[in-house]
Amino acid sequence: MTTAAEPRIALPESESLEHDGRRPIAKALMGGLIALAALGAGFSYLHGRGLETTDDAQIEAHVASVSPRISGQVKRVLVQDHQEVHVGDVLVELDDRDLAVRLLAAQADREAAQATVAAAQAQVGVVEATARSNLKVARSGVDQAAAGAGTARAGIALADADLAAAVSKRELAQSELGRTRALYDQHAISDAELDLRRATFEQAQAVEAQSRARLLSANANVANSDSGIVAARGKLLGAEAGPEQIQAARAQVTLASARLAQAEANVEQAKLNLSYVQVRAEMNGVVARRSVEPGQSVSPERPLLAIVAMAEPWVVASFKEDQIGHMRPGQHARVEIDAFAGQQFHALVTSVSPGTGARFALLPPDNASGNFTKVVQRVPVFLRLDPPPQIAMRPGMSSIVIVQTDR
Repeated sequence: MTTAAEPRIALPESESLEHDGRRPIAKALMGGLIALAALGAGFSYLHGRGLETTDDAQIEAHVASVSPRISGQVKRVLVQDHQEVHVGDVLVELDDRDLAVRLLAAQADREAAQATVAAAQAQVGVVEATARSNLKVARSGVDQAAAGAGTARAGIALADADLAAAVSKRELAQSELGRTRALYDQHAISDAELDLRRATFEQAQAVEAQSRARLLSANANVANSDSGIVAARGKLLGAEAGPEQIQAARAQVTLASARLAQAEANVEQAKLNLSYVQVRAEMNGVVARRSVEPGQSVSPERPLLAIVAMAEPWVVASFKEDQIGHMRPGQHARVEIDAFAGQQFHALVTSVSPGTGARFALLPPDNASGNFTKVVQRVPVFLRLDPPPQIAMRPGMSSIVIVQTDR
């Protein structure tokens, strides 16, 4: 079976020649474009090899919230928003009248404590002198009491001898009076002789009575001397307790000194509190977020304003987790900030976060529920910027970070 030949359209001779001439040119152009694309792809690959880029980056800086150290009422506010301040500048002043009165009261308490210490120290000297004197007097009293007891006992012996002599004389006088009476009854002697013997006997009786009285007195003296010895020994025991009294006086000095130290600490605290009425800047920077006005009551838990340190900014760039495999501290980077279009700034990687941003979120994701969906995580990378002095980089600015890794 034969098929009919397809009809062929005849072209004009000029059009056929023109078509045949364009075909090589188109092939050449297509080959050139392919070669150029391959060259561009190779150059892009070589140029971009080892570079990791992210536009999820922001400028950061130290931001210090300024709060008062004490509660009080605002007297003056000396700064405005966006004002540049330096370390030591007074930002806010509080009313200091109550604190000044407390300082005066603390100083008065310190003076009273100093007087108490001086009195206690003087009392120690008095107690020491008194204790030494009392000890000497007590020992002397014991010696005197012992000597008095010996004298009293010697008096008893003397009184006993006197009594014995008086009894002998009284008995002799009594015997002679008896004989005289017998002779008188016989009219052998006169009345005068009898009266003389009677007077002698009565005198001997009186002497005996006096001797007995002296003996009683001597016994009483011995008893008194014994009680005096007991009393003197008691005083000696009391005087021997002088070291304990001195120790107690010194303990009072120690207690008074401790109270003085406490009073001095109260004075220093009052001075510190008085100095806190001036809220000063602790860093160089720019005032931001001022929320304090004169007459306002403030307290330490409520910030008055914030100070932003503009001198040492850094960049926090969030890279995808598949970009940080070859990222290390010390690697160089370029930073492009949206606010400064067309400029690039040098940076240095300082650290890579030990966890992803989601892991440190307020509510970390929990993938144990069974409906897990894989999401590419981002890891914060910190870079130190080296901006020119005339460029002020503000926290929160968006930027693009390109890190040269060692890949």
